[in-house]
Amino acid sequence: MLKSLSSESYYDGDEIQKRLRKAIVLLPKKQQLVFNMRYYDELSYEEMSEILGTSVGALKASYHFAIKKIEESVTSN
Repeated sequence: MLKSLSSESYYDGDEIQKRLRKAIVLLPKKQQLVFNMRYYDELSYEEMSEILGTSVGALKASYHFAIKKIEESVTSN
């Protein structure tokens, strides 16, 4: 899951949502798809693997890289 934003900074819910949407749009298409399926649709890696015809390991890697990029984007000024 995404790490929480620093308590030193104040963000309202709308600002966080804007930053998250912007970060997701900047991801490569495959990472966007995997992130949305896992985070929003709450699909298991096995379910995603069946739908996308991609190995579970590749999906886990895509999700991991997506999370790292989103965290960097959301927490940067």
